[in-house]
Amino acid sequence: MISIVIPTYNEVRNITKLVEHLLKNAAGLVSQIIVSDGGSTDDTVEMAAAAGATVLKSSRKGRAGQMNEGAMLSSGKILYFVHADTLPPVTYATDIIKAMEEGFGFGRFITKFDSDMLLLKINAFVTRFDFFICYGGDQTLFMTRDLFDSIAGFDVSRLIMEDYDIVLRARPFAGYKIIKEEVLVSARKYQEAGWLKVQLANRKAVSMFKAGDDQQDIVDTYKAMLAK
Repeated sequence: MISIVIPTYNEVRNITKLVEHLLKNAAGLVSQIIVSDGGSTDDTVEMAAAAGATVLKSSRKGRAGQMNEGAMLSSGKILYFVHADTLPPVTYATDIIKAMEEGFGFGRFITKFDSDMLLLKINAFVTRFDFFICYGGDQTLFMTRDLFDSIAGFDVSRLIMEDYDIVLRARPFAGYKIIKEEVLVSARKYQEAGWLKVQLANRKAVSMFKAGDDQQDIVDTYKAMLAK
């Protein structure tokens, strides 16, 4: 069975739709949906519970810690980590089980943005390929509990790009599956900051990550580039 973990912080406009979508398309394969909240000041917690999720008030704010604590609460042999502003494909549960039956230990889906912008369609197309830049959490991430535990889960020292890090650490130990079904991803960041600005900020963050730069420096640089 699959345990779904959703890290949240002030996701009131997304969480109900996501939880209801996940429950509707669970296909009898999902044991629980856990919302691990990082101290929301809006009604995220209440709305998540009302929609049918188990809500955990995480002891730490930050996706890595929130997802680890959600995983600790879970009971499934498969963990599925989903960002609150995404919508997995309706076949997500059966797709994940099939990948596991094929022998893969972890993997992701591909992206479709909720926008008709041509440049974003190109971005989405690239996620079909096994590139480092496609290891982000927007594509969602599924992983066996055994694999997750063996690599000690997400690195809580990561303030940013914790999803890239866990994929890199898991790759030597299990097969990585890219499922060619689409996760619907919010284009809000691109619409607010502009496509080029986001691309440049992403590229800079990736280069700093690969260089082993300080996590806070990466966060500060990324935010500053988007704010210009």
